[in-house]
Amino acid sequence: MTTIEEIAGARRVRRWRGGLFALFGVVGVSMSSWVTRTPAIRDEIGASTAGMGIVIFGLSVGAMAGVLASGYLVARRGGRPVAAAGVSLVVLGMVVLGAGAAAGSAAGVFCALMLFGSGSGLMEIAVNVEGAAVEQALDRPVLPALHGCFSAGTVVGAALGILLAAVDFPVVWHLWAVAALCAPVALWAVLQMPAHTGRETAGSTDAPRLTPAERLAVWREPRVRMLGIIVLGMALVEGAANDWLPLIMVDGYGLGSAAGSLVYTLFAVAMTVGRFCGEYVLARFGRTTVVRTSAVFAAGGILVVVLSPHPAPAAVAVVLWGLGASLGFPVTLSAAGDTPHGAAARVSAVATTGYLAFLAGPPALGLLGEHVGLRNAMLAVAVAAVVAGTLSRAAARPATEAANG
Repeated sequence: MTTIEEIAGARRVRRWRGGLFALFGVVGVSMSSWVTRTPAIRDEIGASTAGMGIVIFGLSVGAMAGVLASGYLVARRGGRPVAAAGVSLVVLGMVVLGAGAAAGSAAGVFCALMLFGSGSGLMEIAVNVEGAAVEQALDRPVLPALHGCFSAGTVVGAALGILLAAVDFPVVWHLWAVAALCAPVALWAVLQMPAHTGRETAGSTDAPRLTPAERLAVWREPRVRMLGIIVLGMALVEGAANDWLPLIMVDGYGLGSAAGSLVYTLFAVAMTVGRFCGEYVLARFGRTTVVRTSAVFAAGGILVVVLSPHPAPAAVAVVLWGLGASLGFPVTLSAAGDTPHGAAARVSAVATTGYLAFLAGPPALGLLGEHVGLRNAMLAVAVAAVVAGTLSRAAARPATEAANG
């Protein structure tokens, strides 16, 4: 017979899960609000393709700094305060981004993206460690749907961005309105999280604190290295679309800003569908097959976007690109957290490796695109997807899928 304590515990876990979903949704709405207005912001600050790559580099620098700090902070303080700090920086970044665009300041936009990136990076480890704990509490996959809420948020933000771009609504008021709407949702979400998830305590047998040497030692584990390479490739697949897809369609195919944002929305919808189907496909096919197939889908979609002579096939291929990008990152981070002891350190190591793609990707693709065109620059992303697919066995659950290949 179910006790009152068990019912109360189940309700707390559902609220906890709901709060995590809301946090990812906030970041998704914020991210796509920026992405859909990149053509307008580019025009406001007068940046070239290479210059825009340097501006977007601010997002990467911030994200890397956040990820590097997050694992340590989660181990010391727990996930909730780190997630709270992260989402606060995301909202603040949106405010500063609007002001920087209104002032026509490339430096202002760069700094705003650093704030946004550092916030999302801080949240990355904290929320994924929280999500892994919810998976254990519910005994079923949660991380794909969690990242699906990010993608659902990008769809909502992109739809709003398309509408406002079509009517030439000022970027500053758009971004400030998004920040004002997201702030109370973020506050509610943080309050649903337990206080000390992921915190490592000296002398504890449940979650003993890793020494600095032990924290560094996880980087030498072969499985962690392979998972990191998978995330590196799949993060580049996802990040290239988030950073460049509207501009690829505008500059590479001659579409208008609203049409370029609409194509990005197709990508976001495909990501959302793929992630919300993640629980079923993972149960049916396992991590190895899912990661391998995701890489094939992503590479195939990118190749069509690069080689298509007309924007219509490219727009259809963006759906394949989005489906391929949808599960690689969350599934691999989930694999990094398989072992509870040291989970924060392993998730941090794998995510940090993946964030190298966000750090190096925007300026590298921007500089490459300046010489060969943005469409052709995406060939490097397709190669990264193929490399990730070849290492898919590393994502298998220890002693289960590994035995089956």
